[in-house]
Amino acid sequence: MSSHLDMRLREGTKHSHTSAENTAFMKCFLQGIVEKSFFRKFLANLYFIYSALEAELKRHQYHSVVGLMYFAELNRQANLEKDLAFYYGENWWKLIAPSKAAQEYVDCIHEVANTQPELLIAHAYTRYLGDLSGGQALRKIARSAMDLPTVQGTAIYEFDQIPTPENKRIFKEQYRQALNSLPVDESMILKIVDEANHAFTLNANLVHELEADVKAVVGEHIFDLITRQYKVGSTEHTHRSNAVPEVVLDYSI
Repeated sequence: MSSHLDMRLREGTKHSHTSAENTAFMKCFLQGIVEKSFFRKFLANLYFIYSALEAELKRHQYHSVVGLMYFAELNRQANLEKDLAFYYGENWWKLIAPSKAAQEYVDCIHEVANTQPELLIAHAYTRYLGDLSGGQALRKIARSAMDLPTVQGTAIYEFDQIPTPENKRIFKEQYRQALNSLPVDESMILKIVDEANHAFTLNANLVHELEADVKAVVGEHIFDLITRQYKVGSTEHTHRSNAVPEVVLDYSI
């Protein structure tokens, strides 16, 4: 019997999703304001987060629930290492450290892994489906904005085993089916949805830290003009008259 966990997550996180899409960092990103100076900081923080998440998912790969959502082809750590070598050089690991928000995110992942591993599903769902969906639009914007070499700088959003849009569509459908097949009761579903909302907050905190860097690039006036506008969330079904209709990040979550 299906738990409909995919739709419960999509509907249960749509407001958090909209808030994440309306962060100043993301609004500027969608306008093509992406500089290596702060993009590399963003990737460095993601490196610590994905390293924690993937270590815990692997540790729980035989768990009766978590193990059903363990897909090694989604792993981002090795790809992020490629990106960091590109942006920081061969000694990249000596030059990075997690920000305050990134460390809080990492600590949260380890805490849920040790206390209620099923909640790792919420973190995997939030990050990986975002990478497979909206992340593909971010990849194109970043490549254009920074005029990157053909095969460098955006490995975070590249999936060797899921290379084409059709491959991604099929995989995301399989992922949703796996979510719906999980042996979880209503109480656990509610906890997973709550944790997914918390994951969106952790992600928003991560990019809030980079706002000063973005503002330094575009200036306070332009920053204010871009960030004051409201954008309808890609998982919202309502519309607002002052919404910004540019790029819609369909995370399919």
